[in-house]
Amino acid sequence: MIAVIVWDRPGPDAAAARTRLLAAHLAHVETIMDRIAVAGPLLGTDGKPSGSLIVLDVETVAAARAIFESDPYFGAGIWQEPAIVPYRAVAGAWVGGKAW
Repeated sequence: MIAVIVWDRPGPDAAAARTRLLAAHLAHVETIMDRIAVAGPLLGTDGKPSGSLIVLDVETVAAARAIFESDPYFGAGIWQEPAIVPYRAVAGAWVGGKAW
């Protein structure tokens, strides 16, 4: 699995673009649903979206980057440079307990 963590670029333009492109973003998410382990917005202290987290069930960072870069939010410049890193789920309710 690969985790992608990304913050929105600063300023009101990013928030407005996020709202304007929400339907297109969600439509994109539906096309990749079979490769998503978990995804959702990261929230600021005000409770509003300020970034995104997506854990993808793909083999390589390159595959995750290609999926990330095909998102309308990326194309609109809403997101800053992401952290894209290999990830292994080993504990918790989503894992079904522990994996050791």
